[in-house]
Amino acid sequence: MIVVTGATGTIGRPLVGALAALGERVTAVSRRPGDGMLPEGVRHHRADLAEAGSLAPALDGADALFLLLSGELLLDGAGAAPDALLDAAAAGGVRRVVLLSSQATGTRPRAASHAGLRAFEEAVRRSGLDWTILRPSGFHSNAFAWAEPVRAHRTVAAPFGDVALPTVDPQDLAEVAAAVLRGGAAGSPEASAHAGRTYVLTGPAPVSPREQAAALGDALGEPVAFTELSREAARGHLLAVMPEGVADGTLDILGEPTAAERRVSPDVERLLGCPATPFAAWARRNAAAFR
Repeated sequence: MIVVTGATGTIGRPLVGALAALGERVTAVSRRPGDGMLPEGVRHHRADLAEAGSLAPALDGADALFLLLSGELLLDGAGAAPDALLDAAAAGGVRRVVLLSSQATGTRPRAASHAGLRAFEEAVRRSGLDWTILRPSGFHSNAFAWAEPVRAHRTVAAPFGDVALPTVDPQDLAEVAAAVLRGGAAGSPEASAHAGRTYVLTGPAPVSPREQAAALGDALGEPVAFTELSREAARGHLLAVMPEGVADGTLDILGEPTAAERRVSPDVERLLGCPATPFAAWARRNAAAFR
């Protein structure tokens, strides 16, 4: 059995769907009810990862755990208890854990905004379980933040209009996670292929906000205008939805990415056997959200 936390979110929902379609027994864990969000036959369990004990019933008899931490948990130092969660997983019989982390834990090792994820990475490595860490870049789906102005005015406003980064399709990330989680029994060659590995997951090419707006226009069959925001204006928008340190860290990556953050990783293609999905294909698949 495979336990998926964050099972009703951007990554968890397609991951649960992919595993169920492949015939895996899945327990989907979320803080909210999963009614109508999960495939038939998938067991749902409500738990809050800030309380390791609430997850324990879902872990009983499980073989593998996909660990996705909410932003609230990671930013609340008192609520994040990585060792307690991993101890609960081991006590339930879990032998393999896959942690969804972030590329920035490697590229910006001193960034305060990613301290919580770094703590979980360290705990996973010392847990005694077979572990794999996934470090994705930014998501194509972050463009959903532009859905309302695109629908209403056919316009996108964003900072750093010509700074290109290789964002990744969440569907690709879910399929990578499914492939890693479906490794064979602990100790088998299939399982050991991913044990102790850290994968950086990006799209197939860097794409700038201006190019993303153009791709949305192509998907809609109508031009989408692009307006470049100043860093301060963008910071004001971000502060409405995230803490100051996270907003500043996000703008640092978007405006002054490191060479590693600009680089395309081959890991998605290597793990899935096909190229990563470009932003334009994601835009076509999700065009209805922007109409």
